[in-house]
Amino acid sequence: MESIFTFESLAFTLVVKVLAVVAFFFVAPLVVGYMEHKVLGHMQARLGPMEAGIGPIKHGVGQLVADGAKFIQKEDITPAAADKWVFALAPGVALVPVMAVLVVVPFGPGVWVENLDAGIFFALAATGVAVIGILMAGWGSANKYSLMGALRGAAQLIAYELPLFLAAAAVVIQAGTLSLVGIVEAQAEPWFFGIPMWFVVPQIFGFMLFFTASLAELSRPPFDMPIADSEIIFGHMTEYTGLRYALFMLAEYAGMVVLSALTTVLFLGGWYLVPGTTWPYDQLPQWAAALLGFGVTMGKIFALTFVMVWFRATFPRLREDQLQRFSWLFLIPLAILQIVIVGILKVVAS
Repeated sequence: MESIFTFESLAFTLVVKVLAVVAFFFVAPLVVGYMEHKVLGHMQARLGPMEAGIGPIKHGVGQLVADGAKFIQKEDITPAAADKWVFALAPGVALVPVMAVLVVVPFGPGVWVENLDAGIFFALAATGVAVIGILMAGWGSANKYSLMGALRGAAQLIAYELPLFLAAAAVVIQAGTLSLVGIVEAQAEPWFFGIPMWFVVPQIFGFMLFFTASLAELSRPPFDMPIADSEIIFGHMTEYTGLRYALFMLAEYAGMVVLSALTTVLFLGGWYLVPGTTWPYDQLPQWAAALLGFGVTMGKIFALTFVMVWFRATFPRLREDQLQRFSWLFLIPLAILQIVIVGILKVVAS
């Protein structure tokens, strides 16, 4: 299947792809941010997200606009002892790798920018680069609390990259391809003794591993030790204000979208509605199939981001030693066991 973003002119094709990625990158995280405001407002009885607005347009619709205006109005301060270039570049270094992942994520039949043969490797490698921006922010701030938060973030990435990669490796074994598009299409075929199923069914533990490791990668509660405000103020973001701080928040919300998209592609059938079949896409024109597939994929993505927000309102923060022990002594052995089980099932089913 070819991408719908194909035109005769190579330059025009490149421009369209870049604009599509940038537009999605700046719109989807804002929707997730607004959803987090509203969900937490309902769950925790917060007045701002419930009441902010203008005139008859209320119920929190103005909260996101108010936050944006607040970021713009805040003074952009650089600490006197900071490494100014490192301090200034850190938000961009944390932001760009998340945007790069969108290049290989398929959002519907034909709705992707590039279908790389090793797409899963590219996506997971890009998500790991974002920690460099966190380390740059901690070091460049010349603040011991910022540096402590950055080191916690790096240690957390090392601990949870392994179960993340191992859970994805089990999916690659089952699908028989490294292409994200190929992984989605593999879930449209009956797999285990002719039974139609998405990969989440035989790999339920892998799904939970991947989703849990994604929360830790994003430093989302209950894995938010790198920005534990009661311990280290606000981690690597302590010295950031205004738009630079807003860029870090945008990177977090964009990370929620990207890792939810990868979870959808790997375990939840991507754009497909029914496991084991391409219905109804094989009965629709290309534009309608692409539009329906994009809507289905986004529905699954927003469902997963809702769960991430729900976790924030529900679970208390873990201690640093609990976080490391949970990964090294539980998640990683379970991920290795998952690979062994999937390998055995692959041989038996074939």
